[in-house]
Amino acid sequence: MDPSVLILFIPTFFAVSATPGLCMTLAMSLGMTIGVRRSLWMIAGELVGVALVSVSALIGVATVLLAHPNLFLALKYLGGAYLLYLGILMWFSRGKMAIPENFQKQAEVAPLSLASQGFITAIANPKAWAFMISLLPSFIDAGLPLHPQATILIAIILCFELICLLLYTTGGRTLRNLLQQRDNVIIMNRVAGSLMMGVAVWLVLG
Repeated sequence: MDPSVLILFIPTFFAVSATPGLCMTLAMSLGMTIGVRRSLWMIAGELVGVALVSVSALIGVATVLLAHPNLFLALKYLGGAYLLYLGILMWFSRGKMAIPENFQKQAEVAPLSLASQGFITAIANPKAWAFMISLLPSFIDAGLPLHPQATILIAIILCFELICLLLYTTGGRTLRNLLQQRDNVIIMNRVAGSLMMGVAVWLVLG
């Protein structure tokens, strides 16, 4: 691959990853409620989703989804409804993701549930599809084999996503530590719940 392509690709997609969006907001919310370690399951699901979107944008599956928007809309609405439900529970300090008054007790959330949240948020994010469809193919040299180029570019994208997700999750954890007093548990749950509901609305309206 031409090094000049990577020189343009790296800052472009790092900026895309670092920009606040659905997945980053979700990461910050989970960092507040369940901590960085447990949030790694959501991050794993999100990375799988980003990889799927990236590969689809390169091989043309995105064209099929755009031709059948009802499939895409159904997934988007279901994902948004689920995230909205979780946000409402957190607002009222209920559910497994809510921060308990005893901070020593971690919220018990099933790893599969967390991974599903990350995956659904990633693949149902219209902005992710827009970026991948419009930007990623332009960095592919038609005169070279597709597989090696795609492997390198997608690996770089996933590294950027991982770094940014960890930064946002750590930021949520830091905010939690700053507010780690009994009187502020309700505030933290409402902030995290509001972020989660904001992600849901953004997902549905985006």
